[in-house]
Amino acid sequence: MSPADHHHHAHGDLPAFPGARRLTLLLLIPAVLVTLAGMFLLWPRDAPATAGGGDGPVQVTGEVVAVQPAPCPEVPEGDPPLEDCGTVTVRLTSGSASGTQITTDVPNGPGAPEVAAGDDVILLELNAEGETTYAISDHQRGTELWLLGAAFALAVIAFGRWRGVTALAGLAVTFGILVWFIVPAILDGRPPVLVAVVGAAAIMLIVLYLTHGLSITTTIAVAGTLASLAITAILAALATGSVHLTGVADETSNFLTITQGDVNMRGLLLAGIVIGSLGVLDDVTVTQSATVTELAAANPAYGFRRLYGAATRIGRAHIASVINTIVLAYAGASLPLMLLFAAGDTPVGEVLTSQLIAQELVRSAVGTIGLVAAVPITTALAALLAARRARPVAPRPSQRVERPVDDPWAAFVERAD
Repeated sequence: MSPADHHHHAHGDLPAFPGARRLTLLLLIPAVLVTLAGMFLLWPRDAPATAGGGDGPVQVTGEVVAVQPAPCPEVPEGDPPLEDCGTVTVRLTSGSASGTQITTDVPNGPGAPEVAAGDDVILLELNAEGETTYAISDHQRGTELWLLGAAFALAVIAFGRWRGVTALAGLAVTFGILVWFIVPAILDGRPPVLVAVVGAAAIMLIVLYLTHGLSITTTIAVAGTLASLAITAILAALATGSVHLTGVADETSNFLTITQGDVNMRGLLLAGIVIGSLGVLDDVTVTQSATVTELAAANPAYGFRRLYGAATRIGRAHIASVINTIVLAYAGASLPLMLLFAAGDTPVGEVLTSQLIAQELVRSAVGTIGLVAAVPITTALAALLAARRARPVAPRPSQRVERPVDDPWAAFVERAD
């Protein structure tokens, strides 16, 4: 193998072997066909319209002109005192009364928006007994979010260049499948777990090949992700059944059961576990496949055992950091709930076994087991193909080249576990 060949392989894919392209197609074509068939069968035909659409209060936009504070009235003894009383003058910028100024009360109560002159706000237009009144419900934040999104895209493209562009395209595909297939199909009464598995497979196939290219390295990552997703789905079903989780654990899920009674809430919980696991699974599988690729390109003489051992050590370090990331993400999302339990002096055992916390524990535990399984599966597949490709013919004594004693790749690969 020439130095030029070695350089090309180290930055692209596993050095080609005769059946590489055929193997890629043998996995890719059936996976695509099965996914397309699943999406066709599960595609929503009669997804319900937004609950109560058109019957609720009309929303209009406006700009705060002035805020006039005023003393709050007294409340009956025992009731919490009122705060932030007064009136707000708002110039409407949309709706039938656009351009006029109206006066409304300062928003009050838990979570009420704090307003000041110059703020762009959203108001509810209320009509009662022939009289139109307005109430400030939220801030307008579309401009700020668009600017943040533009900064995010520029940062990704500036660092990743063309790879960053494909990553953003993959993000758009993910969002599209979630919005136009997964969510409407679940609302249409399709089995949530099947919808999640098919949707996750579609996201994975498109995003991985779009981002990393059509190669045997990507194909190995796809195979490892598919196997790990299947393991995650099975474990999630077993765990939620054994722990007796219903999927109804907070106000959002309770409201969903009332407004959309056809949705299988336990299945929705399983679907959430599968979709949530996909984002970290493809990171692990791509990393492991690429690791074996680079090790095999560095020294094609390394066999299955050396490649598998070295790449698995890297996988262990990766998994250790990912587990901490998952736990911190769930802890951050559940911080208000944890504070509520702490303020109520609830025993730790009771907190951990409550429906809501147990649901998050099952989610993180099942997702972590799926991640752990992804490392040996993907690494073994990649190492097997790399070792199959290598099988070098031993050179004649006159052509044998001794490997330098201080070869860093050899020291790394041959290191004991």
